[in-house]
Amino acid sequence: MYMAVVTGWAHTQFGKLTDKTVEDLIGDVAIEAIEKAGLSAEEIDAVCLGTFNAGLVRQDFAGSLVSIAVPELRHTPATRYENACATGSAAIHGALDKIAAGKARHVLVIGVEKMTALPTAEVGDVLLKASYVEEEADIDAGFAGIFGRITSAYYQKFGDQSDALAHIAAKNHANGTLNPLAHMQKDFGFAFCNQISEKNPYVAGPLRRTDCSLISDGAAALVISQDETAQTMDYAISFRAAEQVNDYLALSKKDPTEFLGAQLSWNKALESAQLTLDDLSFAEVHDCFTIAELIEYEVMGLAKRGRGGDVARSGETSINGRLPVNPSGGLKAKGHPVGATGVSMHVMATKQLMGETAGAKVKNAKLAAIFNMGGTAVANYTSILERFR
Repeated sequence: MYMAVVTGWAHTQFGKLTDKTVEDLIGDVAIEAIEKAGLSAEEIDAVCLGTFNAGLVRQDFAGSLVSIAVPELRHTPATRYENACATGSAAIHGALDKIAAGKARHVLVIGVEKMTALPTAEVGDVLLKASYVEEEADIDAGFAGIFGRITSAYYQKFGDQSDALAHIAAKNHANGTLNPLAHMQKDFGFAFCNQISEKNPYVAGPLRRTDCSLISDGAAALVISQDETAQTMDYAISFRAAEQVNDYLALSKKDPTEFLGAQLSWNKALESAQLTLDDLSFAEVHDCFTIAELIEYEVMGLAKRGRGGDVARSGETSINGRLPVNPSGGLKAKGHPVGATGVSMHVMATKQLMGETAGAKVKNAKLAAIFNMGGTAVANYTSILERFR
């Protein structure tokens, strides 16, 4: 079985990219990633493209758009992947399977989403398709409303954590100021994030505007190669682990404050990599809402159940803390173009390991963990990356 190694990468600016079509975004990252890997397009054996869409743009069948953007890939097998907010990681796992099976030497992975062409309310309606529509489609404020319910449930169990969420938002925005590709590059500070104001109102339940990730456009790409081939390539970051664990879609069938599937995914990745939490240099985790990052502290073993807020307040996850979390700015500051997010997280981790600018700089970064989830911790992906040589 072949091992998988990242040998090229690319990432657009995230934000409201009015002048960019989906094809433009695909072409921008595809060409750059292939060139970064030192390859020609003809050497790419397969393309795995992740996009959620679900009505965000009129065009679907997005895997077929790759050859429009890069004509040299006209006859290269291309497949579209979708797994809600973990769509990008699903596409990466598709590439890992092709590499492991020996069916490809080089796979181009692309994550892309164009979200800002629709009004915000319509975007919310589209994203609700990643909930259990039978029971949750009428929740006000879209996915913010769903995570507002999760936040309320968490507060009822463990007490008000508004200040802890403000610490997470402030940390990630501060990190995002150092990431030139981030959608939001502004340091709001703890006080602003912790206060209700005209510029920071409640959005859903206890969640404020600063607790919610941004609606963004953007794309990211990786070239993933066989380890034998990567020996002679300029860049090489290997997958030490890549695990997926699913959980119930319906909130009514699980404790929404626990993220059990996420915990199983995280623990499987550490076990398969033969690592402990303290071995990791940093983590990029799925902070679609600040409550998600807080619960993920418990998932990761940084805190016991109900004590994630203590970690947020302590500074353990700041850039100079025990385990820096989201040095890129996270989804909170970097933006959350749904299909691009999982690939973006892997690109940011790769750049950090290679010493390239990817937000706040982690000292002596050697091992990176990435946690990307679809829905309310339904599709849970954990990767661990390290330098191949």
